[in-house]
Amino acid sequence: MSRIDELRATAHPLRLRLLSLLTGAAMSAAEAGRELGVSQASASYHLRVLERAGVIRVVEVVRVRGGEAKRYRHESSSQRYDPDAHLGERSPEGEEEYIEALVDELRRRARARIDGPALTTDAELWVDPHVWSRIVRHVGEASALLHAAAQPPRSPGTRPVSMTAALFPVRRPR
Repeated sequence: MSRIDELRATAHPLRLRLLSLLTGAAMSAAEAGRELGVSQASASYHLRVLERAGVIRVVEVVRVRGGEAKRYRHESSSQRYDPDAHLGERSPEGEEEYIEALVDELRRRARARIDGPALTTDAELWVDPHVWSRIVRHVGEASALLHAAAQPPRSPGTRPVSMTAALFPVRRPR
């Protein structure tokens, strides 16, 4: 699938929540629906959209009361980050919807914020391109580490956390 297809598939707050959920555990539509408080039908629809885009995959099929249930998993976010993999690749089509979905999801998560180690930053700065590459690499590595450490919801000794990062170069002002 193309980057545009991936952006379109993930440009929905529920799909972003499903991706986070399926990073820590393989789940069926019924399991994901229960965890997120949505119907199985709704979860199933959104899982199929993500699967068609290649963002998640079926990792297991289990027998359930005379039928079969697919369990899905999102694994790509835990892979080592390669900052050069998408050089020159920009997909403005679908990008605005994705950003809106991120904003909605960040608002939802912020309402659930509690005390503990946290970091918030916002910056539009001029920096050396080599420094910028290092920063992107570090944030990419932190993201991969977080995704690789994800556990199933409510696992003993874990706590829910949130991370949203959007790093990109911007056009020079005129």
